[in-house]
Amino acid sequence: MSRTLSLLWVMSFSLASLVSNTVRALEMPDIFASHMVLQRDQPIHVWGKAQPGSIVKITLAQQTQDTHADDMGKWQVTLPALSVNTQGLVMQVRADDQVRVYSDILVGEVWLCSGQSNMEWKVVNANHSREEIAAATDPMIRLCTVKRAVADKPQDQVDAIWEVCSPKTVPEFSAVGYFFGRYLRQELNVPVGLVHASWGGTPAEAWTSQQAMAANPITQAIIKRWDAILAQYANWKQTNQPQSIKKFYNQDPGNVGFEKGYAQSDFNDSAWENVRLPALLDRDYDGVAWYRRTVRLPLKMQGKTLILHFGPIDDCDVTYVNGAIVGRMNDSGAWSQSRQYTLADSMTQTGELTLAVRVFDRFSSGGFKGDASQMYLQCQSTGQSVSLSGVWKYKWEKRMSKAPGKPKKPRGPKDPHRPANLFNAMIHPLIPFGIRGAIWYQGESNVERASEYRTLLPVMINDWRTRWQQGNFPFGIVQLANFHQVQKQPGDSPWARLRDAQWQTSRTVTNTGLIVTIDLGDARNIHPANKQDVGRRLGVWAMSQVYGRKSILYCGPVLQSYKIDGDRIRLTFDHVGEGLKTIDGHVPGAWTITEDMKRWYWAKARITGCNTMEVWFDKLSHPIAARYAWADNPDNPNLTNSAMIPASPFRTDER
Repeated sequence: MSRTLSLLWVMSFSLASLVSNTVRALEMPDIFASHMVLQRDQPIHVWGKAQPGSIVKITLAQQTQDTHADDMGKWQVTLPALSVNTQGLVMQVRADDQVRVYSDILVGEVWLCSGQSNMEWKVVNANHSREEIAAATDPMIRLCTVKRAVADKPQDQVDAIWEVCSPKTVPEFSAVGYFFGRYLRQELNVPVGLVHASWGGTPAEAWTSQQAMAANPITQAIIKRWDAILAQYANWKQTNQPQSIKKFYNQDPGNVGFEKGYAQSDFNDSAWENVRLPALLDRDYDGVAWYRRTVRLPLKMQGKTLILHFGPIDDCDVTYVNGAIVGRMNDSGAWSQSRQYTLADSMTQTGELTLAVRVFDRFSSGGFKGDASQMYLQCQSTGQSVSLSGVWKYKWEKRMSKAPGKPKKPRGPKDPHRPANLFNAMIHPLIPFGIRGAIWYQGESNVERASEYRTLLPVMINDWRTRWQQGNFPFGIVQLANFHQVQKQPGDSPWARLRDAQWQTSRTVTNTGLIVTIDLGDARNIHPANKQDVGRRLGVWAMSQVYGRKSILYCGPVLQSYKIDGDRIRLTFDHVGEGLKTIDGHVPGAWTITEDMKRWYWAKARITGCNTMEVWFDKLSHPIAARYAWADNPDNPNLTNSAMIPASPFRTDER
């Protein structure tokens, strides 16, 4: 064997030995951690990755189980269910000589809290946050926040951390989640674990798997829409390479004005036009314009170092003083940056300065964008200043046709709005960690597609339930709160239609609850600060429908039936408790009525019995339908029951 071949053989053998001796590290999803809460009275699923073929041993509460990692290194065991434990257990996971130890583990109730910004809204931003945070010490409540992440394929790992509830940890946690968990803790007197996974501004399809959406023709259409968006993104990416970007902007034609002496102090600009700065250039053109002004310095500023302030100049500038360049900005972000250029004391010896600014507008608007207060000369040592706002001379060096500008970047494959992207990254890695149920506050980002949401939300709920394999676990839906200004005229409403889709889901999907918040909103803020009542109402629903306290009235009045009786529509309700009433003691408000499904009128209404009421309009003799609280922000939706839980918006024309 030649010397070269011998060397190659030794290197190959050494490499093979190195690969064979490399041991895969024991990996566990971050949902397993010290301080976590395990769901009581349910089998406990534990999983992870290890060296393929290795023996994995899990010990928890004097229970031990072994398993083998498969060829891909994956393993999973199911431990017997545990009852409530408040003392703090230890779980040990061993794979060969590698060990993971988790301590201070409680056993109680675990809930998943998900949705968009109103679920993400922090305790620190809720009503009475200072008092709430100060009173948040409760070691029996544990908080787990899943960090924002996006993936186009289902992931196994998640970035999350479990923390003990305290004034230090609660401020950044979900307010709705915390107030819900606190209510359960007070009522059940067991440990409560809250797993929070939400992302503001995201639609429900982002939280639903591709497989579930593809199996339904209505939600499949969402995927097809996104296929078209991704095709646009691919085209955008190809056409927006650095070598092709120039075609979207005008290019600087060269500094002809400087060659003509526009920057010089002795240039005669008397024929130039006057302009008051700050001001933008003519919006019909891009191009190059020059601005000039002569400034007489106060005696105390002469011979001193001065700072020239201009505020933002859109897009690029070259600035001269007495013919010399003192500064320039021409990078892509220059249009939004304030200018500050230094004038050395050698430039300010005379009492007169000629300022000349060459502005190049590449596309869109251009010129001096700032406020008058941002334009001044200031002495560096004394702070004395001279205003530069007001009348300047200006002249176009070259006008250009408007450039199209860089096309808006389409949403891409890693966008958090894309179907399944958040499910893949933030929900899939949690499965099959034991939970009692889920609470969901979302819908604002689907408001314009309410009819689609009637299918999408049930698809998402059933998708989660199927994948968790814990049966039809409880699912609490927070209905959208009132928002926007009160409508002066009755009519249709996208927010009302989305609320209706949520209501329909709660009536057709088993073991779901609707938490009405039509009285808790803020006309001027899509994020109402009263998250305490949202959490409490979720808790009341859970205590009644999940934890068996059936005597609790957990929802507002629900329409049972209606009939048209001449010029009246008579309605009968369930869930009234001791009887229908209004929150404020006044006549029922927020009712509309129609006789042709085209024109709606504000209706009169009155309670006629324990669970009945009638609606009418004096000028209609043959009404065919009525609606309650059918608006983005209905005017005085005051119908309630003896538990003072408001009725959901509803309509008789479609049930």
